[in-house]
Order: sequence, then structure tokens, then C-alpha cells
Amino acid sequence: MPRPDPAALRPRLPSPLQEIEDEPFARRGVRLLLKRDDLIHPDLPGNKWRKLAPNLRAAAAAGERALLTFGGAYSNHLRATAAAGRLLGFATIGVVRGDELAAAPLNPSLARCAADGMRLHFIDRARYRRKTDPDVLAGLHDRFGAFRVIPEGGSNSLAAEGCTELGRELRGAADTVAVACGTGGTLAGLAAGLGPDQQAVGIPVLRGGGEGPHFLQETVEELQRAAFGGPRGDWRLDDRFHCGGYARSTPALTAFADAFEDRHGLPVERTYVAKLLYGLTTLAEEGAFAPGSRVAAVITGMP
Repeated sequence: MPRPDPAALRPRLPSPLQEIEDEPFARRGVRLLLKRDDLIHPDLPGNKWRKLAPNLRAAAAAGERALLTFGGAYSNHLRATAAAGRLLGFATIGVVRGDELAAAPLNPSLARCAADGMRLHFIDRARYRRKTDPDVLAGLHDRFGAFRVIPEGGSNSLAAEGCTELGRELRGAADTVAVACGTGGTLAGLAAGLGPDQQAVGIPVLRGGGEGPHFLQETVEELQRAAFGGPRGDWRLDDRFHCGGYARSTPALTAFADAFEDRHGLPVERTYVAKLLYGLTTLAEEGAFAPGSRVAAVITGMP
């Protein structure tokens, strides 16, 4: 049987770069650009291609034919892994957070995973937090046999390496490039791929969990060490815009996203992209970007 080839998926790369005239930016002399990573592939939601592709190539090269990964009930990463498995001939297993979901009807996201052939395995939240422990993984191997583990969100050193191409595609196109962050892999690679005169800004969509630096600070640093041997690029996090945590919202965020959609006719994904654009608009209003500068927002998914 031939080895799966991720190139057969024919991703649209480089993804389009779209400039829009947005009043909060324009009145400060700042140009806003949208890096449309949501258009990379019709079957793989958002920018998941960039993180999945190097992991898929490594699995194919090693002769592995099954992938196991982790996610919540609405995980785009689970959907992307399931779709890639269907298209390339990998068996896929999705370990889903929340054993209470096992007896409930599948939501549209998990139903799509199942339709693409993913075997769904629901575990309780305490065990999910220990998902990388050897005993948990051993139990999964006992149940499902041999597989390659892809981390939650797809973020590992291979993913960070894959996301450097995002930065390279934006060299010379923007002064600041911003991305919403869940597991940190995209930011780690993006910053490494940008030029020396560019800065990357990460907008976490999860709460940091207390005083001091956001936990993603250490996560991104670890990913860069694993992928590149040390720090790469000029990057920072601004953790003011999580709006209460993952998949949480506020009336202000909802009103902002609705108004942005009305102004531009562009549907705004609410878990990641709305918080990214909300954060960038706030930064523009605070004067964080110099007049004449260009700010690129990485659109990592659509509703």
C-alpha cells in the first residue's frame, strides 16, 4: 500500500492576504490586513493544515497508519485530523474531553469527525488532564493498538516548524502580525518565520490561571527550544482579551464581532478570531501601532 502523501491534499498556499479599510485602524493611519489561513483547504478547518502536514509526513515516513489526538467537543483540530485521515487513508482516533458526552447526541463538530471515520473515545476530565501520562497512553494503546500521538491542538515541534512558512509568507508585508493562541504552536512558528524587523503578537483565548506571565509564555518558549534549539523572533503575548476563558464571551465581544461582520460582510469565528480582532482594535485605539504601519491578523478559521 503506498504511503499517504499530504501534498495530495493540494492546500492553497500561500494563503491570500486581504487588506480591509476598518475605521478604528484607518483613523490612526494604520493599515489592517487579513491573512486568510481559513482558506487553505476546504475540508481542513482553519489553519490546521500548517500544523498537521509535518506530522502527517512524519507518520507516513515511519510507516504509521493510525493517528490519535485529543480535543474538546468543538475542537477544530479533531475535525481537521479526521478529515486528513479520510483523505489520506490514516485511521484516526479522537480522545474527547468529558465522559458525560458519551451518552449524548453528537454535536455537529463531533458528528463530522465520526462521518470522516474518526473513532471517538470520551474520557473524564480528570483523566484528560493526565492525557500525556505514560499510564494513560498505555491504556489507550491497549484499547486501540499502535498509533502516532498528535498533541491537543496539533502543537509540537513539528507543528512549530510547519508554521514558520506562515511567517515567511508575511515577510515584508506587515510590521506586526497577530494570531489568536490556544496551544501556542502557530505563534512559535510564525515568530520564527518572520523577518528581523517584524513583531508577532499572540492573543491567548484561554485564561492564564493567576498572577504572573500567562502559561503560554513558557509553552511557546518550550516549543521554540524543541523546534529550533532556542528562542526565535520578536514576539509577545497580550492576555487581556480572553473574555473569561476558552469559548467564553462577553456582551462587548459579541457586539464587536457583530459590528465587524456588518462593516465588512465577513463572518467572524467567535472562539479565536473575534478575540484576535477585538484585541487588535483595542491596541490600535491605545496607540500601540505607529501611524503608517501595517498590522496583519491571521484568520485561523471561519464559523
